[in-house]
Amino acid sequence: MAETLFIRLGSQAQEAIQWLVYSTAEQEIIASGELSHAQKLSELTEKAQQRQVKVIVPSSDVLLKSLTVPGKSSRAVKQAVPYMLEDDLAQDVEQLFFAFHDVGTDEQGHNCFTAIVERAQMQLWQSWLADAGIKAVSIVPEVLLMPIAEQGWSAIALAEHNLSPVVVRQGEWSGFTLDAITWQMQCQALANDEDAIAIDAYSALPCDDNLNLHVMPEELPLALMAKQSKKVSFNLLQGEFKVKSQHGVAIKNWLLVASFAAFALLLTFAYKGAQLWQVNAQLAQVEQEIVDTYKKAFPETKRVRVATIKSQLNQKLAQLGSTSDSEGFLALLAKVQPAFSKVPSLKPSSLKFDGKRQELRIQAMASSYQHFEQFQRALENTGLTVKQGAQNNQGQQVTGSFSIVNKAGSGQKRGRQGQVNLANKTRGDK
Repeated sequence: MAETLFIRLGSQAQEAIQWLVYSTAEQEIIASGELSHAQKLSELTEKAQQRQVKVIVPSSDVLLKSLTVPGKSSRAVKQAVPYMLEDDLAQDVEQLFFAFHDVGTDEQGHNCFTAIVERAQMQLWQSWLADAGIKAVSIVPEVLLMPIAEQGWSAIALAEHNLSPVVVRQGEWSGFTLDAITWQMQCQALANDEDAIAIDAYSALPCDDNLNLHVMPEELPLALMAKQSKKVSFNLLQGEFKVKSQHGVAIKNWLLVASFAAFALLLTFAYKGAQLWQVNAQLAQVEQEIVDTYKKAFPETKRVRVATIKSQLNQKLAQLGSTSDSEGFLALLAKVQPAFSKVPSLKPSSLKFDGKRQELRIQAMASSYQHFEQFQRALENTGLTVKQGAQNNQGQQVTGSFSIVNKAGSGQKRGRQGQVNLANKTRGDK
């Protein structure tokens, strides 16, 4: 966002609140003002909706400490700090919130930098903002938004009257905010110091007669802090107070939806995989049935492959007659089949087809001679020429033969003689 809304909160709800809208692109103030107390924050709700909001809080509520803590683990160091400072703090560490800033190690060998604030105070600030519908991206103590002086300190008065609090930055991780009375005492101490500390003053300071001041271009306090904010990475909103960004929530929601979609896709793949496995199992069963049927029809075949069965069948059919010949074996067999249906008691024991003569020879058995006569008449009714061969009575069965050709003639086609032996299949059938 090109514009940022800065809000300086007080320690208590009845204290005045300053605000400023600053354009980071144009480096200029868009608007500024003051609210009489925290309940007036709702007047800034509309301004906050389309802008990034950064909150500034009094440094008098935030204690900055630099420590040297043994240990390499950042987590272990942070856990140790509250108990290292327990004797130096007026309150129980359980009531305090410790925020940390990672800036490496300073010249004094400090490797841990913490900002300490009452947990209740953090909750109070957040409740004011929540009641006004304002979402802040950061909360920073005002002293860290002051410029760092090349030599000495930097300071600014928060108002133009003599009772104004004064914000002082001493170094990278040190500074304070003093009320008017305490500032007077500080000025006296500085005046009595033989090594007078130089102070970069960004406004007129109360009781500054005996101070070593470097007068800097005068700025509005919030304007000065707004300019410095882009250099500050520290944020009190961490740990239990960390902001849950809308982007993070959106990603979380997206990941939730994506996980459901992935689960659904996984179920689909599992279902399709199960279907494929079932189809493959059925295919394997059918292929085995084809192989078993082929071996049963042609028991002399030792090795059978499903991929070659079609070509092997074509070879077998070629031995019986041309598959394209309408008067060949298959065409003649199709005319004979209805006669078997009409005389079910007559069973074939073998078939021979003479491709050269286009003649089908059938060896059959039945329970009586009459069945042979019935079978012959049934064949002749289909337009076939039938000759009966010798018949023999073998106990309860009669065996005999038939020579069958089409009335249109025989011997017109060339072919090879073949035989299908059905004796194993039909012997004993009546």
